[in-house]
Amino acid sequence: MSSTDATPSAATLARFAREVAKYPADQRQSAVMACLAIVQQEQGFVSAEAERQIADVLGMPPIAVHEVTTFYNMYNQVPRGTFKLNVCANLPCQLRDGQKALNHLCEKLGVEAGGTTADGLFTVQKSECLGACADAPVMLVNDRQMCSFMTTERLDELVDTLRSAVK
Repeated sequence: MSSTDATPSAATLARFAREVAKYPADQRQSAVMACLAIVQQEQGFVSAEAERQIADVLGMPPIAVHEVTTFYNMYNQVPRGTFKLNVCANLPCQLRDGQKALNHLCEKLGVEAGGTTADGLFTVQKSECLGACADAPVMLVNDRQMCSFMTTERLDELVDTLRSAVK
């Protein structure tokens, strides 16, 4: 599925079908999160058009898909940087320098929380609980890789490693 093409590709539809097949026929809407994840992976964000297409495939109202998209912060409604860095901002992480980690990243990258660097490489976001309170401060990279005990030194290392991975 490309962001310039309004029609899902055959490959995208096949991926949707594999997810839908995991549920009873009358519960195909249960595949909504998996279908959103597919679009997110392919496009980098979930457009309103993609939400409508998923709704058509799953036989549900577009607003119901939009409600899922906007409820979870793992789905982007607009393009984000190549690397999305979600820093936990809940109390356990705050008590163990979570805000300091967020501030450090923002300062290092020259963005405010929620912003994307001018080169399009990094988006830094404040996140709700990531479920790893004992490892605070924690962050999630591209909604997939959990990073624990994120001191300023470890944050600097991570940013440098990610930068060098795209060169």
